[in-house]
Amino acid sequence: MRCHARIRCFIIVALAILMMIAGNPALAQTLGPDGAPNPTASKMNEQQLLQQSPRIEGDIDQPIERARVLIQPAGRAWDYFHQVTLRWIGAIAILGMIAALAAAYFIMGRLRISAGRSGKKISRFNSFERFAHWLTAVSFVILGLTGLNITFGRITLLPLIGPEAFSSMSQIAKYLHNYLSASFVIGLVLIIALWIRDNIPRKVDVDWVRQGGGFIKSKHAPAGRFNAGEKLVFWFALGAGAAVTVSGVLLLFPFYVTDIAGMQIAQVVHAVVAVLFVAVIIAHIYIGTLGMEGAFEAMATGEVDLNWAKEHHDLWLEQQLNKEPLAARSGPSSVPAE
Repeated sequence: MRCHARIRCFIIVALAILMMIAGNPALAQTLGPDGAPNPTASKMNEQQLLQQSPRIEGDIDQPIERARVLIQPAGRAWDYFHQVTLRWIGAIAILGMIAALAAAYFIMGRLRISAGRSGKKISRFNSFERFAHWLTAVSFVILGLTGLNITFGRITLLPLIGPEAFSSMSQIAKYLHNYLSASFVIGLVLIIALWIRDNIPRKVDVDWVRQGGGFIKSKHAPAGRFNAGEKLVFWFALGAGAAVTVSGVLLLFPFYVTDIAGMQIAQVVHAVVAVLFVAVIIAHIYIGTLGMEGAFEAMATGEVDLNWAKEHHDLWLEQQLNKEPLAARSGPSSVPAE
């Protein structure tokens, strides 16, 4: 009797389950014959499917190891970083730097030569040094703009110019970014070789910082060929340049050295360092052009006004004058750049 009672109970429960499934087609679709989730169902919870491990595990006959990866959960974190986190980092760093420089300009104005122009010139950078600088600078500007297009182009340019124009522009930008990276690396290596000796930190740099870097008009900030601020930019450019170069090579030649996870790390490093690099160089460009009178001439013509050199690089000027007396005339000086 007990056996018959158990059989009747089982039949009743089975019929109840069948009636529930028949009344809920979505549930019937999501469950397979063995009661496990059906991965081909039109309505399937992804998390529910992933929880079926080891049922979803298996083998694949694919000779290329990286092609065997069908699902990589870390890719979701990388995608969120690229689509959300990186945009916030870039916007805060770049727009924050622009806002800070704009505030400095409206508060302090342009840093003028306090004694006025003397009309006498002294050579600061020779032609080869200027070539190395401009090779690096032009390459960096193009790399920066084309790289920012990858991060911000979809939310800024795409709505303005449309998908076809944006697609064509992005294709050109990709080629420029890939190929001009070589000229940037060459220029960076030349700059390091030319100026690393003059950018070694010295005691005078501490004094420069204490005197406010020359931005406090009542105080004089002594400096050699490069002041402490320029040295900070130099060493930052060296470190950031090395980081974007190494990570960029890994991205240009995918899977030769690392796997998918390593590629994602390389892209994160490349992107974060690049946006910080852009923010720092914006400040460098501002000081060398709009922020300081006479500074741009050093890289435009290679010569600077004598009074400008006295105010901003007095120790370097003294060394140059001790080598050979300055010609007492306006125009190019006979004093060679160090």
